[in-house]
Amino acid sequence: MNIGLRYGWMLTDPHLPGPLRGRFEYAVDAVPAFVVFQPGNTVYGAGVNPLNLKWNFSSFGRVVPYLELSGGVLFTNHDTPAGTSQINFTPGAGFGAHFLRGSWNWSAEVRYLHISNAGLTTPNPGINTVQIRVGLGRFKK
Repeated sequence: MNIGLRYGWMLTDPHLPGPLRGRFEYAVDAVPAFVVFQPGNTVYGAGVNPLNLKWNFSSFGRVVPYLELSGGVLFTNHDTPAGTSQINFTPGAGFGAHFLRGSWNWSAEVRYLHISNAGLTTPNPGINTVQIRVGLGRFKK
């Protein structure tokens, strides 16, 4: 489980034809609360995702589907997984949709997240998860 904040920038105007039409976004996440339930203990941590690359499809009206690739780092109070490292990297990929309602919007997403120390220590088994995310956001012009 995690709770985070995101700030993003639309980098392009809409382009591409038909249902692929959309805009490219770059975002940064701060994740002040990250909880991992693992055998033997519960791990608490915080992280930052400085790399979020997102394609927002714009041809569907008030529902804006998107695809995203992300990467960041996670710092925890115990080794995650047990016996490895307290510093891990968090590459991920997700798909979801924004539901636009005035100046505020809701979003729902399914995300694959991998937690791994990238070989900083041995062993490096990693943790693979599928997350369901719900968000509240605001788009500014």
